[in-house]
Amino acid sequence: MEIIDIILHLDKNITNIINLFGPFTYVIIFLIIFAETGLVVTPFLPGDSLLFIAGTLAGKGDLQIWGIYFTISIAAILGDSVNYWFGHKIGPRVFSKENSRIFKKEYLEKTRNFYEKHGGKTIILARFVPLIRTFAPFVAGVGKMHYRTFFFYNVTGAFIWSTILVFAGYFFGGLPVIKNNFEFAVIGIIIFSLIPVAIEYYKSKKESQSSKKLHQTSYKDIQKTFEKEHLHD
Repeated sequence: MEIIDIILHLDKNITNIINLFGPFTYVIIFLIIFAETGLVVTPFLPGDSLLFIAGTLAGKGDLQIWGIYFTISIAAILGDSVNYWFGHKIGPRVFSKENSRIFKKEYLEKTRNFYEKHGGKTIILARFVPLIRTFAPFVAGVGKMHYRTFFFYNVTGAFIWSTILVFAGYFFGGLPVIKNNFEFAVIGIIIFSLIPVAIEYYKSKKESQSSKKLHQTSYKDIQKTFEKEHLHD
């Protein structure tokens, strides 16, 4: 519940950080975005909501808009890149162990399904989907996706994600209806970003065969998916 409270009051928390750390706030936000996108052990960190709130605070003059925009974009690019190479190096070992709290076969299978449906564009689309955002670059590394292809989608997705959410906060976060109902706005962003996850979960429950596959995905399954989509090295 504590993490939920932190996210719902993220505007006040970031404001406190600005007051305490001044320009080092950019470093803190950089590290949060880098960890959320680059480390499969921290998919719970705020992503979409943090971008919107950072844009809102920039609109108020508490942060410099271009400074925070490029800070977030670069953190997202580097985070995905680190995540890719992490999956590239240790991917096979993940499948030699039983499910853990982080490396659940269910998460990996859902991400693999995204690649089957959307190919390389998954890297872009996943930016807007919690959990999938964290596991998409990791699975790309596991599948030995062409790094040039991955990097193109990585950079494109990072700037699209940053542009939409940071500038949405910058232009609309200061509107009275948003300012006076900021917690509801944050909840709305979270719910909206979780809709694709909910749809995939509903489909997996409805289709018994797919449901079984969620716990049977293997290293070879991911390799085959990337070969099929012509994304394999």
